[in-house]
Amino acid sequence: MFLPQLPLGGTPRREGVPFAFVAEADRFRSNVTPPPRIRPNRTQLAGRWLIGLTVVAGLAGSLVFGMPALDSHQAPSHAQQSEASDSR
Repeated sequence: MFLPQLPLGGTPRREGVPFAFVAEADRFRSNVTPPPRIRPNRTQLAGRWLIGLTVVAGLAGSLVFGMPALDSHQAPSHAQQSEASDSR
């Protein structure tokens, strides 16, 4: 079994690449054209708008209904007491 020898520094030595190869790689263009983009029809656009509006309405509704619960300046209106303690 043959293992390659490392130079004294401990890292493998990189081989040089001819400059012409690097310059040619920068100019390379593919001759394969990507497929054309499929444009959504009106039904798909309407569905996307409805989903977006539903998400925004849900966030706005949770904010409206959640704000009173987060308000810490109001005192509780009544103290909770169990009915079992009243009969004793």
